[in-house]
Amino acid sequence: MEHYTVALAGNPNVGKSTLFNALTGLHQHTGNWPGKTVERAEGGYSYGGAAFTLIDLPGTYSLSADSPEEEIARDFLQRGADVTVVVTDAGALRRNLHLALQVRQLTDRVVLCVNLMDEAAKKGVEVDLERLSRELSVPVIGAAARSGVGLSALKNAVLEMARRPQQPDHWQLRYDAAVERALSRLAPYVPRHQALALLMGEVQPPQEAWDALNRARVILDEAGLVGQCLRESITASQVRRAEQIGSACTHSTQPQPHRFDRALDRILTSRAAGLPIMLLGLGVIFYLTVRGANYPSQLLSRWLMALQQPLRTVLAGAPLWLQGLLVDGVYRTVAWVVAVMLPPMAIFFPLFTLLEDVGYLPRVAFNLDRFFRSAGAHGRQSLTMCMALGCSACGVTGCRIIDSPRERLIAILTNCFLPCNGRFPTLIALVTVFIVPSGGYLGAAAVFVALIVFAVGMTWLASKLLSVTLLKGESSSFSLELPPYRRPQIGKVLVRSLLDRTLFVLLRAVKVAAPAGALIWVLANLSIGGETVLSWAASALDAPAALLGVDGMILLAFLLGFPANEIVLPVLLMGYLSAGALVEYDSLLQLGAVLRDHGWTALTAVCTMVLCLLHFPCGTTCLTIKKETGSLKWTAVAVLLPTVLGAVVCLLIHGAAVLFGL
Repeated sequence: MEHYTVALAGNPNVGKSTLFNALTGLHQHTGNWPGKTVERAEGGYSYGGAAFTLIDLPGTYSLSADSPEEEIARDFLQRGADVTVVVTDAGALRRNLHLALQVRQLTDRVVLCVNLMDEAAKKGVEVDLERLSRELSVPVIGAAARSGVGLSALKNAVLEMARRPQQPDHWQLRYDAAVERALSRLAPYVPRHQALALLMGEVQPPQEAWDALNRARVILDEAGLVGQCLRESITASQVRRAEQIGSACTHSTQPQPHRFDRALDRILTSRAAGLPIMLLGLGVIFYLTVRGANYPSQLLSRWLMALQQPLRTVLAGAPLWLQGLLVDGVYRTVAWVVAVMLPPMAIFFPLFTLLEDVGYLPRVAFNLDRFFRSAGAHGRQSLTMCMALGCSACGVTGCRIIDSPRERLIAILTNCFLPCNGRFPTLIALVTVFIVPSGGYLGAAAVFVALIVFAVGMTWLASKLLSVTLLKGESSSFSLELPPYRRPQIGKVLVRSLLDRTLFVLLRAVKVAAPAGALIWVLANLSIGGETVLSWAASALDAPAALLGVDGMILLAFLLGFPANEIVLPVLLMGYLSAGALVEYDSLLQLGAVLRDHGWTALTAVCTMVLCLLHFPCGTTCLTIKKETGSLKWTAVAVLLPTVLGAVVCLLIHGAAVLFGL
């Protein structure tokens, strides 16, 4: 059977991932590019008696190699896939053609997929596919990947292009006169696209081309095209040609096809309404999460805990210590993590993915861009911060979307300031018991939004501290595309959020929670001088904990919760009740009674919530930070920064309370 490699290229927000999924189905996997931390998706499909390996290149706006994504896309295309499919948005063809022209310079084995034809038609935008094909001298296929329209035609075009014999390519993208003269000096030695890279200093020339390159540079120097000026001239020629082709190949039957999107953006991205609407939307999500997760969590906990006795029966022949270790230690901890994490994640992630699918999250980044830039950080940090609300490790990985290494590092080091899903149960319980005991779900949601605002403020403060100390530098500029608003696909949102996010995060937490449960059981059952190691360690931490407005058992619970934040509260209850295993509470009233019996007040709850928001990342996140930065030093900074700030804030709160007699 014939086998071909197909590269899938395109700007962000053109439906490239949807097309990739539609072509490959479940025959795909993800990983990192060799030597890079940028994610690589690879899949396969068969058509017409041939097998195709589809490589989904990182979404990028150009091939100028100014970011890891651009460098990877350019290098892969230069090595040469059998066919490159460039995906564009029919409603934004002029902008998308800039990348298409750059790819076309590299190779003539291109198929242009004009996606989202259905959305363009609704806005009265029509694309002349035949003329577009003539302009680029490549096959052009119209498609609507969401509904499967055009996929067969695309597969057929890819097959024909893969089987087409190599032939002379006379298509050229023309540049300014001086650039063309410089390129002509290099024409006998290297292909045209490589000559461009030589002129911009992106690659080293072959030995025989050095003299020609020096003569070419003299031509450019005389024309004043040096360094950034040369790059701007080349980019301007590409953009100008993309505009010409786009204008010639599209026309609109409506005077303002994007009128609805722009009218909505005037509200959602305005200075007056943008942030309040964002906070209101966040409040609604938290309200639904808090309200909806309570009963399922209790029900799931009862079901899972009921399996302990059957497990003991299975292990009846094993030593008692092994039964305790496996059932009371490992299983009970895992059951607790699943019971407290699964229901809120099953609600939060679909709602959050819905906002992403509609196209609202880039508007959040736009609203917060100025805020983060004032801290010397990057506007896209707001997007990675949103990812951290689900899982800090996912948020750290998401920082790859930031091009600047300095600003990417700032985002990584401050990502865990936003509470992940694992901290939600502790925060929800303390808010409900101590802050709004009779305020209902609306009051709890309002307080939760206030906590998120506080966490965002601390993220800004930490980013500012880093940008003026360890990571000094100027903020970089970036272009943020606001994609069109789209009707969400509820079914796909549910599948993607539950499978790709909820189960992924849950399985990772379970892997960490199992060995943590074994360790905690040992500490709770191993005695020194008649006192368990757990109680002894808590007593040793009482003195420093008192300065922070908490007690030693609270600090110990956070330390033992390093593998998974979800187990902080049950470890705390286990220590207070001197139990030999994690203790689950039947209701918030029972939890409140236990905590008050051990000296808790509203001040204790506030300081504990601050520590919950501001403390070292969990074990999984630390490993992810080490992987992303490749440095133990920066991993240590990521651990110390939130921990020190959390201790300082607690000292200030407790000190003020003592000073004013609260």
